Amino acid sequence: MPELKSTTKAYLDHVAFTVRDIAPHLIFFRDVLGMTVTKRDGPEETPSQVWLLGGLQIAEDPAFTGPEGRFAHLGLICGDVPAAIQGALAHGGKSLDKGAHWVEMPDGLLLEFLPDTRNAVETVRNLDPRQA
Repeated sequence: MPELKSTTKAYLDHVAFTVRDIAPHLIFFRDVLGMTVTKRDGPEETPSQVWLLGGLQIAEDPAFTGPEGRFAHLGLICGDVPAAIQGALAHGGKSLDKGAHWVEMPDGLLLEFLPDTRNAVETVRNLDPRQA
């Protein structure tokens, strides 16, 4: 497949998962990996969802019947959100009622496009821990 010029640049900001009980997941990620809560929805003791330092979002749904830790969406920081959305739509994606920055790709992959701040895309893309 020929390589095309990119419409914009982006990086993965977070991956979201749905779980039945958020508490044990918070304890694990905090105690084992040092991933502290950076944002939460709901009360501190019983949040409905949390964002953790390091790019993980966990949403609780006690009625969830799928396998524990089911993938929900990818949050992508983009240098040009409208260009990214236009590109996703041109590649078969469709807009969602969740908001203008959400697109569902043809295979069901949900993408959340978020705007770049403080040159974050360039900064993060220049970090490569695999390079010596």
